[in-house]
Amino acid sequence: MRTLYRAARVHTLGHPRTGEWIVVDDRHVQRVGVGEPPEADRLVELPGATIVPGLIDSHVHLTSTGLAMHDASATDARSKQDLVAAAAAKAAAGGEVAFLSGFDESRWDRPEHPSLAELDAAVPGPLVIGRADGHIALVNSPVLALPGLRDVAGVERDADGRPTGRVTGAANRAVHRWLATMRSDHEIEELQLRAAGLAAARGVTSLHEMSMPREDGERDLEVLLGHRARLPVDVVPIPAMMDVPAAIERGLAAIGGDLPMDGSIGARTAALSAPYTDRDDDGVAYYDDDELAGFFHDAHGAGLQVGVHAIGDRAIEQVLGVWERIYGALDSRERRHFRARRHRIEHFEMPSVTHVERAAMLGLAISIQPTFDLRWGGEGALYETAVGPDRASTMNPFRTMLDRGLVIGAGSDAPVTDLAPWLAIAAMERHHAPGERLSRIEAIRISTVGGARLAHQEDKKGALEPGSHADLCAYDVDPLEVADVEALRPILTVSLGREVFAV
Repeated sequence: MRTLYRAARVHTLGHPRTGEWIVVDDRHVQRVGVGEPPEADRLVELPGATIVPGLIDSHVHLTSTGLAMHDASATDARSKQDLVAAAAAKAAAGGEVAFLSGFDESRWDRPEHPSLAELDAAVPGPLVIGRADGHIALVNSPVLALPGLRDVAGVERDADGRPTGRVTGAANRAVHRWLATMRSDHEIEELQLRAAGLAAARGVTSLHEMSMPREDGERDLEVLLGHRARLPVDVVPIPAMMDVPAAIERGLAAIGGDLPMDGSIGARTAALSAPYTDRDDDGVAYYDDDELAGFFHDAHGAGLQVGVHAIGDRAIEQVLGVWERIYGALDSRERRHFRARRHRIEHFEMPSVTHVERAAMLGLAISIQPTFDLRWGGEGALYETAVGPDRASTMNPFRTMLDRGLVIGAGSDAPVTDLAPWLAIAAMERHHAPGERLSRIEAIRISTVGGARLAHQEDKKGALEPGSHADLCAYDVDPLEVADVEALRPILTVSLGREVFAV
């Protein structure tokens, strides 16, 4: 079926640059033009509206986002007392486990976590409260009593050796794996569908799903692969695993994704080259060089695109150094193919200028999370508290990365930050360091063309040209001209030719 969408303006981000109408033939763009349109089987009039390519979120956790949408009470907490009260209310509502997620103590006047005694007093049964970044969980005694958990690395203890209720690293992953076993396949489908529906309502037509088998189990990925064709947005699955044969068997093109080389700034587990300002340690590196080199070598040799999570400068240095080992062993032709693979680094928050240049030399692609800078960058915010003003001032150098020729896409890391792509575009415009700010059109291109290039889909997505996927959104204002896009929402979203959201 051919559908004609007629609007006040169409921005293609390709050629021709603008039009007044767009013809969609089933799931592909047939033509963008001006003047008298061709005949079509169906006409959709959008008077006064502006059509732009659908946005691409390059880093999403669908199941976790679906869970976060169900209960925002932890996200809304502004003190440990609020958080404990939210936990008690959740437990009172029933259920085998009281689970909340999304708290961020860096936004509280007094950033103190509740004690184990306070958690136990609030909830007699099992309680898990996940931090916004996913790298810390607060748990009570019934959870700490799970078989073997107290012996797992990452169970924080006080000076007397008693658990505090705070878990990180392997212990945090073990807790989330335990939680995942309680979800049925149907519940996982519903959570993923809920999150994908939110994406469509926010103007996202394609997303890169960062499945986390170590935290959520293999079943989470299997459920996604089983029903992703029925989701309202196009999904590229990139599991955080090192099992190359399993990725090939599943027909995946990419592996690693959010596989953590380190933790997060908020949890003080991102791997730094010098200690944190407010505590005497420098974070955690989860893999040694040889283990990482073996994974990179095998996955690259198998023809997969490889991604990893690296936030701190020490983690970034490790990833670049290991990739340089692989690259240095290749001949000229193999190096050309290496660069064309666009292996990814997720987050890349604390690179030096030299790191940026080395990444560009290797042809690496970067998935940035602009809303991190909006929420935690700037004077007096989390990053400055954790690493000091000098290091914080140079974090997330979007302009530097773009000017040095890196391929960049933008993601939310939902549910770590809201699945709100126009908020991310606003964040790129309002970077805490004026010299790193991007223009509106640059930010939009990163969120469309850039995201497509990250997934090797630039011949299909990112621009509205003949033969490209019919991924588009209509707005009642022109996103290229309106003063502020932070709260922008579409009036129509079309993904792969399907009208998946409308108001």
